[in-house]
Amino acid sequence: MTINIVLVEPEIPPNTGNIARSCAATGAKLHLVEPLGFNIDDKAVKRAGLDYWPYVKLEVHKSLGEFLEKYKDIPMYLATTKGEKRYSDVKYEENAMILFGRETAGLPKDFINSNLDNTIRIPMSKDTRLRSLNLSNSVNIVLFEALRQHNFPDLK
Repeated sequence: MTINIVLVEPEIPPNTGNIARSCAATGAKLHLVEPLGFNIDDKAVKRAGLDYWPYVKLEVHKSLGEFLEKYKDIPMYLATTKGEKRYSDVKYEENAMILFGRETAGLPKDFINSNLDNTIRIPMSKDTRLRSLNLSNSVNIVLFEALRQHNFPDLK
């Protein structure tokens, strides 16, 4: 069983680094959809001190369209502040893809609007001035709920 975390056009290297570390620690697969706001070549990864990077199951996609075409038959959940359902009210299937957008803009609005039934959100105070939680925190919240639902497979 694998949970797939998909970052669409991530911009901030430390967020992606934190998410990659969580994926390595849980066995989740990380998908990065280009363009990326940083470099992930060997030199950049070593300079950043990402000693866990070899343990990350990683797949890089040239575009959201390419990713969607390749995985069109896999259940997908779009994490967005405009989500229809709470992330904890969804039953995550084996191999589910959980998509998160750019830190500054989220997922494309037209993509969200055409997939509203598959949107999820993390409940937050409506009085808050924050637009959303930090991306790496949001990924961990949803990732661990999906893993919990499957009794934390292969984790000790």
